[in-house]
Amino acid sequence: MTSPVPPRESDAAVLEAVATGIPSALSDLGHLVRIPGMAWPAFDQTQLERSAEAVAALASGTGVFDEVRVLRAAIPGTDEQGQPAVLATRAARNGKPTILLYAHHDVQPPGDDALWETPPFEPTVRDGRLYGRGAADDKAGIMSHIASIRAVSEVLGDDLDLGIAMFIEGEEEYGSRSFAQFLSDNKDALRADAIVVADSGNWDSVTPGLTVSLRGNARFTMRVRTLDHASHSGMFGGAVPDAMMATVTLLSTLWNADGSVAVEGMTERDAPTPDYTEATLRDEAGLLPGTTPIGDGSILSRIWNKPSVTVIGIDATSVAAASNTLLPEVTVVISARVAPGQSGQDAYEALERHLSAHAPFGAELTFSDVDLGDGFLVDTSGWAVSLTRDAMRDGYGVPPVDLGVGGSIPFIADLVREFPAAQILVTGVEDPHSRAHSPNESLHLDTFRHAVATEALLLARMNAAEL
Repeated sequence: MTSPVPPRESDAAVLEAVATGIPSALSDLGHLVRIPGMAWPAFDQTQLERSAEAVAALASGTGVFDEVRVLRAAIPGTDEQGQPAVLATRAARNGKPTILLYAHHDVQPPGDDALWETPPFEPTVRDGRLYGRGAADDKAGIMSHIASIRAVSEVLGDDLDLGIAMFIEGEEEYGSRSFAQFLSDNKDALRADAIVVADSGNWDSVTPGLTVSLRGNARFTMRVRTLDHASHSGMFGGAVPDAMMATVTLLSTLWNADGSVAVEGMTERDAPTPDYTEATLRDEAGLLPGTTPIGDGSILSRIWNKPSVTVIGIDATSVAAASNTLLPEVTVVISARVAPGQSGQDAYEALERHLSAHAPFGAELTFSDVDLGDGFLVDTSGWAVSLTRDAMRDGYGVPPVDLGVGGSIPFIADLVREFPAAQILVTGVEDPHSRAHSPNESLHLDTFRHAVATEALLLARMNAAEL
């Protein structure tokens, strides 16, 4: 693969086409945000189908793709089908490379509507941001693809020889259960020289970021039992360990006094991180004034290169229903983030060993619903990485930062397995104040404009490259 310096006279035309197309792109984004497409079976699945059809219509409307389809794949080990995904393809011409563009159209549930300043599925612009569920994660990723394709097609016309495949998944927030099968079923259509995964973030609202490392994940359910039935806390309290006491005691062993992970066998990665102050952490995470950060080492090393363990769910008696009773069992969901370089399986096994070894009072533990994903480290030496960094610099007007991300995108391991020769580029439209997955999720509009400009420049410059 060669990547000659493209004719810079085309850059101005591409950037002008991007600027002209932004109002239309934001209007289309607003239409997508209004569709409450959630992949959980508890929600209206016809909305997810509407969402897929809307994305397919946008892809067809570019006039670029040879074929646009809404497809499902089987979920391995079950008799179920996965959620609807959009696959749009265009064959490369005249020896040009092919790029695969990924995003997802399903969204997280909105949670408590009372916590939203405006309705979650009514896109609202204020203070330079577009608010709404999915406005950033990841319907803006979809529109960054669509808007950049529109701009490049307008400028290059019949000279657009780049192969483009676009895969818009419909169940990323629900665990990508059919993702691996979808790749296998459509391997030929998805094969590419470079893959852009537009589902990450940036250093801040003005500085682009290329994600070069991601943590893995290990999520599971643990049931703790100490009694075969509930008992009166006055009659037996003080002699009989209830399940809540055992659970709290056990969970406390997962962390050191400073909040760092205390699980033997969960590893750390030794890698430098940029400067990042506690004040920035407080601002971006929303730490209360009296709350201190946890962990040791530089702040970003704790987020990018070290493991974390969080209890994200608990089944026990509610406050409203509380009574003077010793609970016989408590169930918790534990979510661990795994340092890059360690497999999710190894981390889970370390956690299970630790919890089993530290179970207090002989409490009975049962583990279930294990969900694992591996981290990811990008090979930054490839030609596509170089093209992307240059496009980010010119699209944002600011040099990019190589980012680690504390979150996980487990399906990247599937991409690496199916397409080992492809260069994977993890980008995004979010900034640290996007609040993805939280109430009042939003998209910084200037970041979106710059992200579209970046991707359009990347496509134009790949079109000038030759295999």
